[in-house]
Amino acid sequence: MALDDRRFQTLADDTLDQVMAAVEEACGDKAEVELNAGILTIQPGAGGQFVLNKHGPTKQLWLSSPGSGAWHFAWDEGAEAWRSTRGPETLVDVLGRDLSQAIGEEVAL
Repeated sequence: MALDDRRFQTLADDTLDQVMAAVEEACGDKAEVELNAGILTIQPGAGGQFVLNKHGPTKQLWLSSPGSGAWHFAWDEGAEAWRSTRGPETLVDVLGRDLSQAIGEEVAL
């Protein structure tokens, strides 16, 4: 079943808030985190920038990672997770892995 606009907005906004809180908790002062107008920006002290944002027309979350490039995630209702459109990885898996590499220590989201 396809997401309607309202459900997408609710899921996406909740996810952005949860990811922001988890990254702030996990990274502490090793990264600057900002959420503004539906765009989450994460700047690790080591350089590079992660950008996670909503893409309404496709009802996806898009991630730009300095470690692994561009990712698109669609909501998987069965798994209750944002899953990559190109494989089985989830948003949490990809972002956690890439942030861990960027700051040089394990980041669990």
